[in-house]
Amino acid sequence: MVFRIHEKIQYARTLSSEFYLDEKYFQESKEKIFARSWQLVATVDEVNNLKPLFLLEDFLSEPILLVRNESGIICLSNVCTHRGKILVEKACRARLIKCGYHGRRFDLNGKFLSMPEFEGVEDFPSDEDNLTRIPCEQLSGFVFVSLKPSFSFPSFFGEVKKVFEQLGWKDLKFVGARDYFVKAHWALYCENYLEGFHIPFVHKSLNKVVSDYSTEIFRFSSLQKAFTDELEASFEFSHNPPYLAALYFFIFPNLMLNFYPWGLSVNIVKPVKPDETRISYLTFVADESKLAKGAGANLHRVEMEDEAVVESVQKGIRSRFYDRGRYSPSQERCVHHFHRLIAEFMSVEETAVENS
Repeated sequence: MVFRIHEKIQYARTLSSEFYLDEKYFQESKEKIFARSWQLVATVDEVNNLKPLFLLEDFLSEPILLVRNESGIICLSNVCTHRGKILVEKACRARLIKCGYHGRRFDLNGKFLSMPEFEGVEDFPSDEDNLTRIPCEQLSGFVFVSLKPSFSFPSFFGEVKKVFEQLGWKDLKFVGARDYFVKAHWALYCENYLEGFHIPFVHKSLNKVVSDYSTEIFRFSSLQKAFTDELEASFEFSHNPPYLAALYFFIFPNLMLNFYPWGLSVNIVKPVKPDETRISYLTFVADESKLAKGAGANLHRVEMEDEAVVESVQKGIRSRFYDRGRYSPSQERCVHHFHRLIAEFMSVEETAVENS
């Protein structure tokens, strides 16, 4: 399949249904899309000393280790350079990293320190005996990593940083996490998020709050703004109608940052199978008094409505009579942008795409 989406939305056709159904493309997306993008993996507060995790478990499943050392937070491979054992099995505090298999030791920067019974080994130790350092960045209390970044972190998150600065939240309180499982392809879930076209047809309660919608598109992200006629359901800095009710920021390929007057809902879309996706919800509250108001008042209900329609699309695209669709130039600009990024990443092997 040739991945090509016309740059002009009025001429463009959507991705072929083959992309969502074929196991081949699902596997290819691991290296071509997800290994080359930035992934949110933790909050800064979670990393006390050593925090192991599997990056996108059930998909990339790469063992990584977040380390807080004298210079801050870094990310290392969590695999011993001797025989490949996982080094740190659970979060802990330690002055060094020691393999429980044969005793190989590393400092908290990943540098090889010592190894029993290796006297006489030629060209040892070498740089290959150190733990691989994985690109790691921070933004507004969140930690991000990328296995093989195709583009710089600022190009990925520059616009999001401006939103955090505008809101000026200093005391976001983490109040809980929850996972949802959707019987649909990860990209179908993202596409649904990327347009408000369906709101009047799918979300009756949300439609009563949202009076208007606008979109902005950046290199690797897009921003949807929802407006309301209700002052009490808007941000404090929104003084004139229509009032700003929500900011929906999507960062390619799988991160959703939903800013509401009450705080932030983070949704991480995690592929499991071509027809199964895990959605991890993280909730951070700035103003509890606004939790029951506006566009962010009943997120579980909205999620259930979204899941139902996305799962229906997953069934529908298996039809012998469907392959591609067309875009609404006024309503589906962000979906078109998302498809063009998928086509770009799936078409390029290992070369950088930042300036293409």
